[in-house]
Amino acid sequence: MEKVLNQEQIDAMVRAARGETHDIHVKQVQPWDARQSGQIGQQQLQAISALHEGFAGNLTHSVGAYLRAAFTATLVSAEHLTFSEVLHRIPEVTYLGTCKLMPVEATALMQLDLAVAFPLIDVLLGGEGKSGIPERQITVIEEQIVETVMRIICRELESAWQVLTLKFEFEDHQNAEQIQHLMNPEEKTLSLSFELTVAENRGTLNLVFPAVVSNALLRKMSADWVRSKRRTQPDSSERLRNHVLECPFSVELGMRVASVRLAELLQFAPGSVLRLHCPVHQPAALRIGEREMFSAIVARRGRARAAQVLAPPRTTPERKSQP
Repeated sequence: MEKVLNQEQIDAMVRAARGETHDIHVKQVQPWDARQSGQIGQQQLQAISALHEGFAGNLTHSVGAYLRAAFTATLVSAEHLTFSEVLHRIPEVTYLGTCKLMPVEATALMQLDLAVAFPLIDVLLGGEGKSGIPERQITVIEEQIVETVMRIICRELESAWQVLTLKFEFEDHQNAEQIQHLMNPEEKTLSLSFELTVAENRGTLNLVFPAVVSNALLRKMSADWVRSKRRTQPDSSERLRNHVLECPFSVELGMRVASVRLAELLQFAPGSVLRLHCPVHQPAALRIGEREMFSAIVARRGRARAAQVLAPPRTTPERKSQP
């Protein structure tokens, strides 16, 4: 079947053949997805990554010391996801726990792969953590053993999130049905993913925080980042110096003299000479902005009066000079 071109398509082909493509602008219109609103910005992502990289380092030392075995934690990703998207990513067989965030009374979700949960249990029971991983859920006794590690994670989270003064209290192990209603499916959450290594076994630890605390953390970190950026701008000191150089300051050259009797002042008349009872070689005080900065002597530069600076003043209590 032959393809029939309309006049607009024919004109476009002619312009393209002539090289006149600069005036062809095809507007790409895409539907807006409301779920994409409130995504983590690049600056916020950098701040969150830096914060939780520190958390991962502290967790490595804390859990490693508790296990007395090789253990590492590394931040993999930080994402803003709806809770329904988080649920779709959770494996069918895994360890799930909840953490209470006080005083806001919110709940965070903690998901640990069994690929590292069983090696953790084996190490805590005296093994080397290198045994095979059984294809089953953990038992009640094993839950209690894993809970000790989850409490360490909550403690390190509380230390990392200390800007919000929150208390992280581990609650209990949960099943898949219980977490379905933990948060609203469309609620935006902060999802953090860490890779854990226990005795050469690798798995993932996922932490999911509700919007009420994740947004508070983002606002706090954004404000702190802006203040830090303002403090650390490399040209801020230079710009401040340039502004100050344009500011006027009062300058006066005077000297402290002994008291003069009132009788001498009453006899004062044009042409009279007032004796100040101080040597002629004594330097005067150069005061800038009501503060004595240097000692100087009276001088002249062309037709203007001047002061020749000699030295900084001695450390003595300031007294207002008499010009």
